[in-house]
Amino acid sequence: MNDATSAAPVSDLHELRVMIRQFCSERDWLRFHTPKNLAMALSVEVAELLEHFQWLPTGADHELDDAAREGIRHEMADVLVYLIQLADHTGVDLRSAVLEKMQLNARKYPVELARGKADKYTTLDAASATSASGDDR
Repeated sequence: MNDATSAAPVSDLHELRVMIRQFCSERDWLRFHTPKNLAMALSVEVAELLEHFQWLPTGADHELDDAAREGIRHEMADVLVYLIQLADHTGVDLRSAVLEKMQLNARKYPVELARGKADKYTTLDAASATSASGDDR
C-alpha cells in the first residue's frame, strides 16, 4: 500500500475549515470565537433555521417556496460554518467524530430492533419484548 492510499483522506470539511479560518482572520474575528461564543452562535443559527419550518404541516419540499428554500439553505450554511469553527477551536475532527458516532449508533440501534421504529435505544429491547409476548397470545 502506498502513502497516497494509506493516508487519511482530505475532506471537504478540511477545505471549508481553511476557508473559514482565513475569512475570520482577515476580519480579526478569531478573538471573539471562543468555544462558548461559537456554541451560542450555533444555537442561534439552528433556531433561525427552525423558523423557516415553523407552522408548516411537515416542512416537505412542496410546502416551501423559492424564498423559503433559499433561507433554509443560507441558515444551514451558517449552522455548518459555526459547527466547523467550534470543532476547529476545540480540536475535534468532525469526520472522525461522525464515523465514531455512527459506530456507536449502530450498536445502540441494531437493525433487527430499530428498523421502522422511532423509539429511543433505551426502549427498543422492551418494545420488542412486548411485541414478542403479544405474538404468543
